Amino acid sequence: MELVWPRIEHLDSYAAALRRGWSPDNVRPETARDELARIEADPVLFIAEQVDPDAKGPRVALPDGSTVPRIPGYRRWMWDGEFCGSISYRWVPGTTELPPHCLGHIGYSVVPWKRRKGYATLALRLLLDDIRGGDMEFVDITTTPDNPASRRVIEENGGQQVETFRKVDAHGGGDALRFRIVLK
Repeated sequence: MELVWPRIEHLDSYAAALRRGWSPDNVRPETARDELARIEADPVLFIAEQVDPDAKGPRVALPDGSTVPRIPGYRRWMWDGEFCGSISYRWVPGTTELPPHCLGHIGYSVVPWKRRKGYATLALRLLLDDIRGGDMEFVDITTTPDNPASRRVIEENGGQQVETFRKVDAHGGGDALRFRIVLK
């Protein structure tokens, strides 16, 4: 498995995963439907918006239906000859702080038929290698207490739990765990 930049030649495999029921958003499954509509409307624009360091893309829909301005970020795709999942990195320039609606700097999701192969662990390691040496001293990643697989992925990449917190209402409330990975 490798991380690839989203490209038009990979788009059919990505769209097939969306049609099979996978969503890049763990808490908002309807994102799959929204992304399929965006791909159909303009596939070239969809690919371009996957790498958005200037936050020029569309507003971000939260699980409660509200929308918020996008922050800088990009998405890489997990690839083993076909689409396996995605991992995203987002930040606010000049700080490690994130807006309250953004639960962490990194989010990832593996398609169900490719899970338990170590893809998420490897994808996170590769992404961390890419961002080390930049301006960020650390990244925060969150998961829910009932997701031991995600917790293992984070811990295997050096993540240390720093807190248990309650998610904002826009994310449905509920408990979550915040992990920190030191980059420097």
